[in-house]
Amino acid sequence: MIRWGEERRNQDPGYFCCLATRCPGAQKPVWIITDARRKTDVQYFRDKYGTRAISVRVEAQEEVRRKRGWVFTSGVDDAESECGLDEGVTWDVIITNDGEHSHLMEQLDQLEHSIRGKQGKQ
Repeated sequence: MIRWGEERRNQDPGYFCCLATRCPGAQKPVWIITDARRKTDVQYFRDKYGTRAISVRVEAQEEVRRKRGWVFTSGVDDAESECGLDEGVTWDVIITNDGEHSHLMEQLDQLEHSIRGKQGKQ
């Protein structure tokens, strides 16, 4: 299945994004893509939705991630699907999720404000 998906992506980098955005009921005022994994995924939504797209990266320090149970697995955590967006993408919003609840809520409030602003410009 992974090989098939990679073959499709090699033929058309936006293949899976296109499927998601053209299915019945796909015309939404706001899209929240929770699992973009490649630069081509981010670029697809920027190309298709222009300034209505807001790219958001959620980050946490490795120490915090380890405390939450994350363990680096070679061949998985260093694969393109896991770290392909770590460099070379200019994010509209970066949310830091290092465990301070009030700071996280402030960031989410700012994101909500940005989304509502984009909705009014459609």
